[in-house]
Amino acid sequence: MGVTLDLSRGPVASVVKPNLSGLTRKALAQALIDAEVVRPDKAKMRASQLWRWIHHYGATDFSAMTDVAKDTRAALEQAFTLARPEVVERQVSKDGTRKWLIRMAPGIEVETVYIPDVGRSGALCVSSQVGCTLNCTFCHTGTQALVRNLTAAEIVAQVQVARDDLAEWPSPKEDRRLSNIVFMGMGEPLYNLDNVADAIDIIADGEGIAISRRRITVSTSGVVPELKALGERTQAMLAISLHATNDDLRDVLVPLNKKYDIATLMEGIRGYPGLSNTRRVTFEYVMLKDVNDSPAEAKALVKLLKGIPAKINLIPFNPWPGTNYGCSDWGAIESFAAILNRAGYASPIRTPRGRDILAACGQLKSESEKLRASARRKLAAGDAEAIA
Repeated sequence: MGVTLDLSRGPVASVVKPNLSGLTRKALAQALIDAEVVRPDKAKMRASQLWRWIHHYGATDFSAMTDVAKDTRAALEQAFTLARPEVVERQVSKDGTRKWLIRMAPGIEVETVYIPDVGRSGALCVSSQVGCTLNCTFCHTGTQALVRNLTAAEIVAQVQVARDDLAEWPSPKEDRRLSNIVFMGMGEPLYNLDNVADAIDIIADGEGIAISRRRITVSTSGVVPELKALGERTQAMLAISLHATNDDLRDVLVPLNKKYDIATLMEGIRGYPGLSNTRRVTFEYVMLKDVNDSPAEAKALVKLLKGIPAKINLIPFNPWPGTNYGCSDWGAIESFAAILNRAGYASPIRTPRGRDILAACGQLKSESEKLRASARRKLAAGDAEAIA
């Protein structure tokens, strides 16, 4: 008698539990209802209870939630997870800057950087996408094609990983080491606004991580149609990756300018919700030798920003393998800053941080497309040993 095998069904996929860490309060309550862990009339109360454990205490295990009934904890464990993503590599610069390579899923890796002594005490530079579509010619991240947007959970996870490493649970009210969040890592945040906005809601919640919206800055290369929505939905501080004062040069440095030129960008900035002398726009201007660093460019920048409450961050170019650009001479940077200062603009020169671990501005790039640095070092060590 013959035997017939039923091959109509493929392999059974493993079930991935939803991670509660990346859900807004409303979504968290709904998830508890949908999983039948709590009754609808108790969901809001239970969500608030879990919220505090997850985002104030940094809990990664439901068993730690001592004021939640054991049977409820067991049901939560069955339906959900609080697991952190994998930290593939952790590097610490000689200046104290920390960089983490974080694997969110197979082939989905981002870099996140903590910079001490920035803002009130320290800033975390988070990524919003894996790779980038903008192809800014001076930026290392721009050499990596876009893989996908990060979810709100994956953005929040970067903050959680940093706070794990900094030992900042429960959320401190004073003496924070991580006081500011800047969306200046990999990707263009305004091409992922829904997830960025949800992540900011979670990060800014006063009963959790509790970082004020006025200490959260979102940097964009100029996706003008989303500027108003960013301000209305997040109340975050705005930063503009500018780098040039005329369209011909900015078309080269920031190709998005071909779609939204400088005049269009400035009009959008002037309409940013909440813009005032106490909520200034930060303009980022990378100093490229013999490209955009002349006194004439500085004077043009003053003219361009007239009437906009602004400060200007001058960023010495941070080199990366394969770049054709060089950093402006220090004297040229100081002369540029002096012109801006005389015009009444605060124009701090950003001290390069983390250059030795490729953690400085414009240097971030996921390792998912290349051999990780640690693997290369091991390979080199093995080669040296074989030669010896």
